[in-house]
Amino acid sequence: MLHTVEWKVRLYLSEDDEGTTKARVVVNTGTTTLTGHGAARCNPADAEVPEIGDELAAGRAMHDLGQQLVSTAERDIKGLGAPGTGRSPRPAAGWPV
Repeated sequence: MLHTVEWKVRLYLSEDDEGTTKARVVVNTGTTTLTGHGAARCNPADAEVPEIGDELAAGRAMHDLGQQLVSTAERDIKGLGAPGTGRSPRPAAGWPV
Protein backbone atom coordinates (compact mmCIF):
# COMPACT_ATOMS: atom_id res chain seq x y z
CA MET A 1 0.00 0.00 0.00
CA LEU A 2 1.80 3.10 -1.27
CA HIS A 3 0.88 6.30 0.49
CA THR A 4 2.36 9.77 0.09
CA VAL A 5 1.04 12.94 1.71
CA GLU A 6 2.40 16.35 2.53
CA TRP A 7 1.56 18.07 5.81
CA LYS A 8 2.16 21.79 6.15
CA VAL A 9 3.81 22.84 9.41
CA ARG A 10 4.08 26.47 10.49
CA LEU A 11 6.21 27.70 13.39
CA TYR A 12 5.60 31.09 14.98
CA LEU A 13 8.02 32.70 17.47
CA SER A 14 7.49 35.84 19.52
CA GLU A 15 8.96 37.50 22.59
CA ASP A 16 6.77 39.28 25.13
CA ASP A 17 7.55 42.37 27.23
CA GLU A 18 8.83 40.20 30.08
CA GLY A 19 11.47 38.50 27.92
CA THR A 20 9.68 35.17 27.47
CA THR A 21 10.06 33.62 24.04
CA LYS A 22 6.89 31.85 22.98
CA ALA A 23 6.51 29.35 20.17
CA ARG A 24 3.44 27.98 18.46
CA VAL A 25 3.70 25.22 15.87
CA VAL A 26 0.68 24.25 13.78
CA VAL A 27 0.29 21.20 11.56
CA ASN A 28 -2.58 20.69 9.15
CA THR A 29 -2.99 17.04 8.18
CA GLY A 30 -5.79 17.72 5.73
CA THR A 31 -8.35 16.28 8.14
CA THR A 32 -7.35 17.96 11.38
CA THR A 33 -5.21 20.77 12.73
CA LEU A 34 -3.07 20.39 15.84
CA THR A 35 -1.17 23.11 17.68
CA GLY A 36 1.83 22.73 19.97
CA HIS A 37 3.05 25.39 22.38
CA GLY A 38 6.39 26.06 24.02
CA ALA A 39 8.16 28.83 25.91
CA ALA A 40 11.62 29.74 27.13
CA ARG A 41 12.94 32.43 29.43
CA CYS A 42 16.54 33.53 29.83
CA ASN A 43 17.98 33.17 33.31
CA PRO A 44 18.91 36.71 34.46
CA ALA A 45 22.42 35.45 35.32
CA ASP A 46 23.01 34.17 31.76
CA ALA A 47 24.14 36.11 28.72
CA GLU A 48 21.23 37.05 26.48
CA VAL A 49 21.40 34.98 23.29
CA PRO A 50 18.00 35.22 21.56
CA GLU A 51 18.71 32.26 19.28
CA ILE A 52 18.89 29.93 22.29
CA GLY A 53 15.48 31.09 23.50
CA ASP A 54 14.10 30.56 19.99
CA GLU A 55 15.56 27.05 19.83
CA LEU A 56 14.26 26.06 23.25
CA ALA A 57 10.77 27.48 22.71
CA ALA A 58 10.52 25.95 19.21
CA GLY A 59 11.80 22.58 20.40
CA ARG A 60 9.33 22.54 23.28
CA ALA A 61 6.45 23.45 20.95
CA MET A 62 7.44 20.68 18.53
CA HIS A 63 7.75 18.23 21.42
CA ASP A 64 4.24 19.18 22.54
CA LEU A 65 2.94 18.72 18.99
CA GLY A 66 4.70 15.35 18.70
CA GLN A 67 3.04 14.13 21.88
CA GLN A 68 -0.35 15.20 20.53
CA LEU A 69 0.26 13.32 17.27
CA VAL A 70 1.23 10.14 19.12
CA SER A 71 -1.82 10.45 21.39
CA THR A 72 -4.07 10.95 18.37
CA ALA A 73 -2.60 7.86 16.69
CA GLU A 74 -3.11 5.83 19.90
CA ARG A 75 -6.79 6.86 20.02
CA ASP A 76 -7.20 5.99 16.34
CA ILE A 77 -5.62 2.55 16.89
CA LYS A 78 -7.91 1.85 19.82
CA GLY A 79 -10.89 3.12 17.80
CA LEU A 80 -10.20 0.40 15.25
CA GLY A 81 -10.39 -2.20 17.99
CA ALA A 82 -6.67 -2.93 17.88
CA PRO A 83 -4.62 -3.02 21.07
CA GLY A 84 -2.58 0.09 21.76
CA THR A 85 1.17 0.13 21.43
CA GLY A 86 1.50 -0.39 25.17
CA ARG A 87 4.18 2.26 25.29
CA SER A 88 4.14 4.76 28.07
CA PRO A 89 5.79 8.16 27.76
CA ARG A 90 9.46 8.15 28.67
CA PRO A 91 10.26 10.04 31.84
CA ALA A 92 11.99 13.33 31.27
CA ALA A 93 15.68 13.39 32.07
CA GLY A 94 18.09 16.27 32.20
CA TRP A 95 16.78 19.75 31.50
CA PRO A 96 13.06 20.22 32.13
CA VAL A 97 10.92 20.38 29.00
